[in-house]
Amino acid sequence: MNAQTERLTLSGAAGAIEAVRDSAPLAEEGAAPRGVAVIAHPHPLFGGTMDNKVVQTLARAFVQCGYTAVRFNFRGVGGSAGVHDEGRGELQDLLAVVQQVAPEGPLALAGFSFGAFVASHALAALWPEGRVQHAVLVGTAASRFTVAPVPSEAHARTLVVHGEADDTVPLASVMDWARPQILPVTVIPAGGHFFHGQLPLLKSLVVRHLQSPV
Repeated sequence: MNAQTERLTLSGAAGAIEAVRDSAPLAEEGAAPRGVAVIAHPHPLFGGTMDNKVVQTLARAFVQCGYTAVRFNFRGVGGSAGVHDEGRGELQDLLAVVQQVAPEGPLALAGFSFGAFVASHALAALWPEGRVQHAVLVGTAASRFTVAPVPSEAHARTLVVHGEADDTVPLASVMDWARPQILPVTVIPAGGHFFHGQLPLLKSLVVRHLQSPV
């Protein structure tokens, strides 16, 4: 990644939280970061970690757009303490990371698959603070979990991306979640759950979203 990478050990309700902070290169110093983006990874019980390629792609997109990107491992993954908690404890992990790496100032939230489910609940919890500038939900696990609705005022700031041919989370389940909210979903034709061969396209969609005026 064309960024300065720093490894962090944060604290959460279950103990240590392993994290990585990616920042814009030092050559660009002088320009203050646009904000902090916290990115959540896919399901811990199916190999999901903060080093997942989709998660790294999201981090690259945020860094390119001037954000500091923070990826972290949910409880029980890598160097993070604790055990999997079906989303409840993982939401607390995400909120604990936000509290420590971005206690104030502009914030963005993103997640992939299970991470998008957790990020949706974090968005619902944090939106009233008025700090969330953008949300990006990719491969949202709507067929397996109860994804929180996106606050109506946050729709213009939220990008939902899904693969047309996702065989892990069917596109129909995401449309069923989005339809009552009239929340747009960006569909990548022939895209699978992990966007093999289409990560550059995914990155460009996220960059376009982050660069567009709200």
